[in-house]
Amino acid sequence: MRTSKPASRGPFAFVAAVIALAAPAAACAQEEFPGNKPIEMTVLFPAGTSADVTARVLAEGMSRQLSTNIVVVNRPGAGGAIGYKYMAAQTPDGHHIVWNSNSISTSYHSGMLAFDYRQFDLVAQVQVETPLLVVKADAPWKGLREFVAAAKANPGKITVGNSGVGSHTHMTSVSLFKAVGAEVVDVPFGAAQVIPSLLGAHVQAVVQLPGALVSHVKAGTLRVLAALSAKRDPAFPEIPTAREQGINIGAELWRGIAVPKGTPKKIIARLEDAIRKTVASSEFVRSCERLAVTPAFLPAAEFGKVVAREDAEIAQMMQLLGLKKGAN
Repeated sequence: MRTSKPASRGPFAFVAAVIALAAPAAACAQEEFPGNKPIEMTVLFPAGTSADVTARVLAEGMSRQLSTNIVVVNRPGAGGAIGYKYMAAQTPDGHHIVWNSNSISTSYHSGMLAFDYRQFDLVAQVQVETPLLVVKADAPWKGLREFVAAAKANPGKITVGNSGVGSHTHMTSVSLFKAVGAEVVDVPFGAAQVIPSLLGAHVQAVVQLPGALVSHVKAGTLRVLAALSAKRDPAFPEIPTAREQGINIGAELWRGIAVPKGTPKKIIARLEDAIRKTVASSEFVRSCERLAVTPAFLPAAEFGKVVAREDAEIAQMMQLLGLKKGAN
């Protein structure tokens, strides 16, 4: 009885078998972002500020959407320049993201950064905030026009606090009083010191964001004179804008997420989707209401147009005000 011999499989059979065995391992090595690796979110603002709290709510929502842990790390200082410099040096793999704002433009055009917003890839706009002009509740001014009239009648004698040289509130304050031809003394503070300085009568007014003001206005210790934006602020719907009071200024502060330049588009799209779903969630919306910020999601492409347009406007404004330096 003849027995059959095993068929010869040829010299490539072993190679094919090795490839077949290696395929599952290769698939594991190329698992979809983010895998089981955490993501670090750099926040340019001190812990406990409304910007920091919002960032943490966003991070929690994104963590659920991406099924990984997003760790918030505060890197404040130099108008955001410290955090931006750190981020620019990170690997563009999606595991480092930054909670950014208009500060990328003010930091660059003031000379604190050697690079501009194009050093990063934008992912999505998340929210906007309205700068407000505020005085103590017992101040003599009831509206913006009265305050401007007093500033014009007393050039160089009225002091207005802001969150620091080159900050958005500083730029907004300078723009406001430049627009009306009034000379005031701008006093820069750290963000946490602005309201205590007003309450302590160290300055006569401040330009500040809603999150720091709501509790004081409700308590009757502060009065809002105007919203310095194109629209009324949802936290203070009864307060007219500067434009409604005859002064043409609108200066919203945007916040969003960016990543180091060169991050793969597929990863950016994954992050953008996680942000979109988080911003639309009832939990995020409620948190924004408590913090007096306005959810305002924009995808990467539209967000990029906003940033580019405002960067050009900020550059022009800083040039006119004599604050632009060190930028090529």
